[in-house]
Amino acid sequence: MVDIRDAAVQWAAAISTTLVADFTREKLARLLGGYVEQLLRGGVDEARQVGRSMVEHDLISSATLERSLTQLGELPPVTPAQLAALAAGYAEGLRDLTLAQQELSRTAAINAMRKAESAVRASEARFRAVFSSAAFGIVVSGLKGEIIDVNDALLTMLGYQHEDVRRMSGRDLVHPDDREDLRQLTMRLVASEHDNVRVEKRMVRSDGETIQTHMAISLVREEDGTPSYLVTMVESMDEMRALQSQLLRQSLNDVQTGLPNRAQFLGWLEGATGSMGPESLALVQIDVDGFRGMNDAFGHDVGNQVLVHVAQHLREVFTEDVGRVARIGEDEFGVLIRDPRDTPSVIALVEEFTRRLEEATWIDGHGVGVTTSVGVVPRAARGGDAADLLRAADVTVAWAKRAGKAQWALYDPERDARDKERYALAASIPGALEENQFRVDYVPVHSLADGSVLALEAKIVWDHPEQGVLGPEAFLGQATGNGMVVRLVRWAVEEACAQVSAWHGELGPRTPTLTIDLPLRLCQEPELVAEVLCVLERTGLPASLLRFELHEHVPTSLNDDQLEELTILTERGVGLVVGQVSGGNVGVGRLRVLPWSGVKFNSAVAHAFGPDAIRMEETAAVALLRWAAVLRLPLYADGVRTAGEAARLAELGVTGAQGPHFGPALSAPQVSSLLLS
Repeated sequence: MVDIRDAAVQWAAAISTTLVADFTREKLARLLGGYVEQLLRGGVDEARQVGRSMVEHDLISSATLERSLTQLGELPPVTPAQLAALAAGYAEGLRDLTLAQQELSRTAAINAMRKAESAVRASEARFRAVFSSAAFGIVVSGLKGEIIDVNDALLTMLGYQHEDVRRMSGRDLVHPDDREDLRQLTMRLVASEHDNVRVEKRMVRSDGETIQTHMAISLVREEDGTPSYLVTMVESMDEMRALQSQLLRQSLNDVQTGLPNRAQFLGWLEGATGSMGPESLALVQIDVDGFRGMNDAFGHDVGNQVLVHVAQHLREVFTEDVGRVARIGEDEFGVLIRDPRDTPSVIALVEEFTRRLEEATWIDGHGVGVTTSVGVVPRAARGGDAADLLRAADVTVAWAKRAGKAQWALYDPERDARDKERYALAASIPGALEENQFRVDYVPVHSLADGSVLALEAKIVWDHPEQGVLGPEAFLGQATGNGMVVRLVRWAVEEACAQVSAWHGELGPRTPTLTIDLPLRLCQEPELVAEVLCVLERTGLPASLLRFELHEHVPTSLNDDQLEELTILTERGVGLVVGQVSGGNVGVGRLRVLPWSGVKFNSAVAHAFGPDAIRMEETAAVALLRWAAVLRLPLYADGVRTAGEAARLAELGVTGAQGPHFGPALSAPQVSSLLLS
């Protein structure tokens, strides 16, 4: 759904520097808002009216039209036909404005002729100034058609010299098939009480070429009303139509790269997916990686040259006999291939294009490296949906970007369906929270020394009305992507703290510590300390019984201010555990700047001591645990499956563990039974 006001404000911003009329920003936004609404609710006739209205409101700069067409082309509901109609209406409005101005000139000419008897020299000078300098043709002729005078503009239009027209009559300049109609029209004008008439007629150039013209014929009368002579203003319709064609081309092409623009590309897609389209097609979408950063680093001029560079390589690889190339966004290009031989051939072209970009592009002394993320969508064409095709291309490009950029990805409908299901699931989280569909379960962390419960790890569980019970792995990833993880984890922290506080009231010092995963997004909250302390105060849970678990990669993603917030949190008594440790680069430098209260290893470490593990895995796990012992922190293990794994971990200094060997996650009532029995 297009926001009309937002679209109008963006349009106003785009054309504000091109205006010749005096508009306040509010007034301009109101005017353009009406135009946007007219375009969205109407068809080509309404679009034509918008074009004429723009001229009527003095929006007559060529740059104004160009930017308007570019801006409107980004609105999906506005069709190429509407853009063309708008351009045509704009051209018609300009023509009428020109003719109105011509009418003023004609009136000045007529008045000058009427005053000739009383002030011949003065009136002749004024008339001659208008007559000679006019950009349109003027013919002064007698009532019988004899030519009295013509101006230079008419001679240029028809390719004659002055001496040529002196021997001709007005009818000689008119196409033979239009002469009788024009003679009858002139006779009716002379016999009527009217003084002017407008008509479209053909004229013949000196080389025999026929041109379509618009004539404004005025009858000049004597003071007593007697008809005296005719003044005819002539404008070439061929020039007007050429202007319309030029405006149409501008509305469908990108000025920067010379490629067709998004509006024209959408027209291609609509045609390709129609009943008369090809059997199959392939849509290739190309996004320039890091384009915004390139603009910020080197300036927009360099960025524009990069776009031209990419467009050039696209033309060279995807030639006209292969596909049709367009610029469809700020840093996006599209290629439509009709009836491709097969998918591998399309991929080969994509790889040829990316190979050409491997060498640095030198622009203004900068060796700029250009990479692209490419999505390839092959599918049947007829009966398809252009909008869905573009959505599939966007999705596929996003896959390529998430996989590391500088590569191509092939559309996978099954993956797309799974992603859509996950996106829909994440989008429904706010409603599920309001309907109390979420609960917190707890995974007991048992002491490897005596089997007691050392801690309870909170897990968010979704009692979905259609999909059943969903664990956090089913929805937390997408919740992180759309930002809902902040609201969800805040709710879970409050819920779990309140529950553990109730257990603390009964168990006192024997209460296990509450452990909650703290995602990166929450670690970046500027008011993290204040929020956590408020929760502790509301629920009555001692800070010493709350411990946040951070993924081992989180510390490397935090700045100094965010690390300081976490440090303050530990100073208030809250513990921090670095979790999901499995070896490799654990980020020792970052570990040193946070006061950790424990280290937790993921299931890979425990499984290294299982019966199916190889010697190399066990050796690596032993080395990791011995390294961790140097930190002099409690060690915890996840994913413990057997008593043998638990015993081996205990030998190597692991304090507590959790996993299938110790049982599944428990609901709050089950934990109560466990702790209070």
